[in-house]
Amino acid sequence: MLPIASVVGIGLIALGMALTPGPNMVYLASRSISQGRRAGLVSLGGVALGFVFYLGASAAGLSALFAAVPAAYTTVKLVGAVYLAYLAWNMLRPGGRSPFEARELDAHSPFRLFAMGLVTNILNPKIALMYAALVPQFVHPENGPVLGQFLQLGLVQITVAVAINGAIVLAASSVSEYLRHHPRVMAAQRLVTGALLSAFAVKVAAT
Repeated sequence: MLPIASVVGIGLIALGMALTPGPNMVYLASRSISQGRRAGLVSLGGVALGFVFYLGASAAGLSALFAAVPAAYTTVKLVGAVYLAYLAWNMLRPGGRSPFEARELDAHSPFRLFAMGLVTNILNPKIALMYAALVPQFVHPENGPVLGQFLQLGLVQITVAVAINGAIVLAASSVSEYLRHHPRVMAAQRLVTGALLSAFAVKVAAT
């Protein structure tokens, strides 16, 4: 059985990462506002599958691959950092938009919503870092089979992340409506989110 400290540690890290603005939050919020909660929940299904993808790949040796071939890890990290920087620029540039700002987007089919949620999460550098560098720190051979520990910790992360992202989908419209009537709060939210994305992009690229 996993130590409570390991479960709580992964849960808190997963909570912090889910609450920090990133590709998942931007995509789910914008899609939920433009196309409705159902579309947001379908997109969330793709995001959830992305978590499962990383968990399975890591359990199969992704962390070992990154350790053995640093160039592979560096490539994933830099692509993710560029993506974060692109999202930050879209918010901070003149005329930039908040992910919670209502806008007209082309309606996507359920298949495309799911696929975009999956691709967005696979390109999310925060999740790559989570499974390649953070989860292994809570796995200790003396606590039982390493694979079993890794899978259990991954399921804790997925549960927390899906719950937070689901709350974002359900609350996006309400948040958007509030911000629409409070333009100064909207501007502050856009600047803070853009700044956090920029800082994380730099951190990911430099770490």
